[in-house]
Amino acid sequence: MKIHIDIDCFFVSATRIIEPHLEGKTVAIGGRSDTKIFDTSFSKQKVDFQNSGNFVPIFYKDYEQEDDDIRNFIDSSGKIRGILTTASYEARAYGIKTAMRIDEALQLCPSLIIKAPNMTLYQKLSHQLHEFLMQNIPIVEQASIDEFYGDLTGWIEDKDVEEFISILRHRIKKELHLPVSIGASNTKYIAKLATNFAKPFGSKVIFSNELEHAISYLHVKDFPGVGKKMMQKFHQSGIYTLGDVLKRKKRMQTLGPYALELYYRISALKDDELKISKPRKSIGISRTIDPLYDRMELRRRVHILVRHLSHAILRLDVYPTVYHFSLRYEMNKKSHVNISSTRLFSEQFFDTLCMRMLQKTDIYKRLHIIRISISCGSFTKDSKKELDLTTYAQAKQERKLNEVTLKAREKYGLHILKWGSEL
Repeated sequence: MKIHIDIDCFFVSATRIIEPHLEGKTVAIGGRSDTKIFDTSFSKQKVDFQNSGNFVPIFYKDYEQEDDDIRNFIDSSGKIRGILTTASYEARAYGIKTAMRIDEALQLCPSLIIKAPNMTLYQKLSHQLHEFLMQNIPIVEQASIDEFYGDLTGWIEDKDVEEFISILRHRIKKELHLPVSIGASNTKYIAKLATNFAKPFGSKVIFSNELEHAISYLHVKDFPGVGKKMMQKFHQSGIYTLGDVLKRKKRMQTLGPYALELYYRISALKDDELKISKPRKSIGISRTIDPLYDRMELRRRVHILVRHLSHAILRLDVYPTVYHFSLRYEMNKKSHVNISSTRLFSEQFFDTLCMRMLQKTDIYKRLHIIRISISCGSFTKDSKKELDLTTYAQAKQERKLNEVTLKAREKYGLHILKWGSEL
């Protein structure tokens, strides 16, 4: 059997470990685009590749934890900025949800305690749980910072799985102080669905002969992988529940290959092997900013983002061959450019390339910019592209310099060496 482990309200649960007086209270963790990265005096920026994704940035700064963390989300004009990344179950009872604006949440629950994020703590606890699971389960896949899969095949007999996962969650709570919910079934997809039945701090097994009865009444949107567009397709075909899906295979076939794929997943006829480690396919950095018109300041900020992203790429020791640059403007305008290059990566080359991409991308000169995004992908080991030999000698020299700057930044921080144009 496969199992799915999900940490309940992870960011809140982690905060309660170091601040136990928050137990049982309405608590939420705020999140805000880290625009302090652009301050000339900004320091103490951290980089972590272990986990990334929604609300889990590669680059982050831990805020100083105080009783009144709401101050981290108040701007110079006194306005509360930011959204919620996690809310406790006590807060959810007031209608508070993930991604809700902080000011909106405080209207629903004026007594809501807002805490600033502590990414170092989250990464540490996630790593500890990963290590714990690997000691107790033969094969473990980390799906995100707070989600894991395990394969118990040949390790625990199906009849003993229910007892095993119940004991496992209590051990995790006792040893790591983290509340988790665990679901189990014959496939990863149904195991993840079972976890939803188990929350909070519970365990649930869905055996093959129980599948149809257990999931038939669930709405299609409750199944992992069903997005808004697919849900609309289902509704247009009179398919609203997972039970409808199970009964209408022929109709699912007419909705396209992915709809048929979903049918096999929901029927537990299709599964994926656990991936012990996922190779990174791309890496990027972006920031949402207050409306900015000054193009010189825009260039300065791009230089800063380049410095941070270059550091990450050099640490990963990868060679991107596709580069993406995008700007989002006010009035819902967007612009982007993609460039392919097989030149050996260096920070100097990347900075020059991003300046070129900025020039091509910035087509709405009269509009204010509200978001900057840079990303790189198609690493040479994946794309099998050959590096450009005509620029190899120069790039090799630049890489040697980068190795020195990399060590300095690793030791003293990303702020220790900057481009003159950043200041």
